[in-house]
Amino acid sequence: MSIVNRAAAELKGDRVIWAIVAVLALFSILAVYSSSSMVAFQKRGGNTEFYLLKQIVILSVGLVLTYAAYLLNYKRYSMWAPYMLAIVVPLLILTSVIGPEINKAQRWLIVPGINLSFQTSDLAKIALITYISRSITAKQEHIRDFQSAFVPIIMPIIIVCILIAPEDLSTASVIFLTCMLMMFIGRVAMQYIFLLIFCGFVSFAGLIVVDQVKPGSIRTETWANRIRDFIQNSDGQPQTQLAKMAIAKGGFFGNGPGNSMQKNFLPMAYTDYIYAVIIEEYGLIGGFLIMGLYVLLFLRVVRLVTKSPKTFPAMLAMGLCLILTIQALANMAVSVHLVPVMGLPMPMVSMGGTSLLFSCVALGMILSVSKFIESEK
Repeated sequence: MSIVNRAAAELKGDRVIWAIVAVLALFSILAVYSSSSMVAFQKRGGNTEFYLLKQIVILSVGLVLTYAAYLLNYKRYSMWAPYMLAIVVPLLILTSVIGPEINKAQRWLIVPGINLSFQTSDLAKIALITYISRSITAKQEHIRDFQSAFVPIIMPIIIVCILIAPEDLSTASVIFLTCMLMMFIGRVAMQYIFLLIFCGFVSFAGLIVVDQVKPGSIRTETWANRIRDFIQNSDGQPQTQLAKMAIAKGGFFGNGPGNSMQKNFLPMAYTDYIYAVIIEEYGLIGGFLIMGLYVLLFLRVVRLVTKSPKTFPAMLAMGLCLILTIQALANMAVSVHLVPVMGLPMPMVSMGGTSLLFSCVALGMILSVSKFIESEK
């Protein structure tokens, strides 16, 4: 049996999603190798291969996790959801108390023994989406009842988002938006969704009050500066201007792999502004290809949802797809100055870490659902 036929036999489920994972992984290696050249000169004495090998290793581990998540029956995720959420909440509290400050924010925990940083919000995304999917499924017969449906769904969302928001408002906002859309798709009554939005605004206002009482405890000054720069400065912040220059220089066909100039000036070119580097090197063709992959992923998952005979796998796949797609589009929107600077990496493409690993896990969970739907068919 040939390698292609063997792979086809092993990898069941939606083949298009498998192809999207493969193409995004390839783009990740190429884009990170190019965009990390400046940080390699600053921190590694010009050893550009260090970050390439690091990305390949993390991506390889991530793809193994994708395959492992794909092999598991989706019902296990439903069983584990309450325990995952019970673990995540203390981890988020622990992060805010003892987490080291990296890039002026406390978003990480150091894993004892191996001295590696771990961003707890990345685990929180998957845990919360899995739990909300389980809750919406369990409450389908009473989905419009406040006491039995709304309260069990809304409280975990508010708790997780309010624990993440002080140090990472962008991630908290993406999680909040994803959960709100899941509630809409799950047929939760609109008045409860509006109430969720109201609770979100009240929680946000509460964080601002806390910062007024104890200045510096919440990153409200950073939020205000980003929004002020976005509204008052039509050209955006300096890094946004550099990103727009990179996009302009890329033109339609791009300057070729590794030939970006703005990567030498853009801060965080390998994460937050990797989309601008991709367009400079691969042109609008490359930019539209990347965007098209996420849109295609969304459309394929919508197709899965319409075919799913059960609610939980449909909600799980939709929720995970939404958070990946929304975060990817937010990353792109920052580069073209459609939204304020957010500091969100592009899932599966930006330089690796826990974001890359959990993006791979999320894709594996989606593929597990697609495998189930294919077997039912």
